[in-house]
Amino acid sequence: MGYSGGTQKNPTYHSLGDHTETIQMDFDPAKISYARLLEIFWASHQPTENPWSRQYMKAVFYHDEAQKRQAEASREKVAAKLGSRVTTQILPATPFYLAEDYHQKYALRRRAPEIVREYRAIYPDMSDFVNSTAVARINGYLGGFGDFALFQAEMDLLGLSPAGREKVSAMKHLRRGDDRNRPAVSSGACPL
Repeated sequence: MGYSGGTQKNPTYHSLGDHTETIQMDFDPAKISYARLLEIFWASHQPTENPWSRQYMKAVFYHDEAQKRQAEASREKVAAKLGSRVTTQILPATPFYLAEDYHQKYALRRRAPEIVREYRAIYPDMSDFVNSTAVARINGYLGGFGDFALFQAEMDLLGLSPAGREKVSAMKHLRRGDDRNRPAVSSGACPL
């Protein structure tokens, strides 16, 4: 979680300037394409709703002309499918500023503070905690993305204690396969 899209240097939550709350996602194009990430993005929000403010604006920040063309083409495809104007912006990337520590891994912090403590013991340095793929995956699961079968398949890779595994497995926010139309994505700056 962080801030991008604006001109103010070193924005904070209480001094955001013209930035937008956003995530920065690192990805391996050999594992997932930019086109697939765009599909997940469009399916994960309401692209026709106007934002409350620039802080909560919906946007894709592109890094090069190829990404810009793909993002614009995908927006046109979504607009045609919905038969409506899409308000999601396609904008050039500006510097990304990581949000304050207390904004990181929100679903995990809100729903499972004991799991946060477990991961903080593994990742005492906050930047390691924020950049951990395992922490991002659990945050995504607890945010309602991914499902129980996927969690079970990768549970051994996530570094949780047996008690932590039990806690996450029992959480109601971990989908049980009853919402098959919702995309399985993780939040946070997480390589997919």
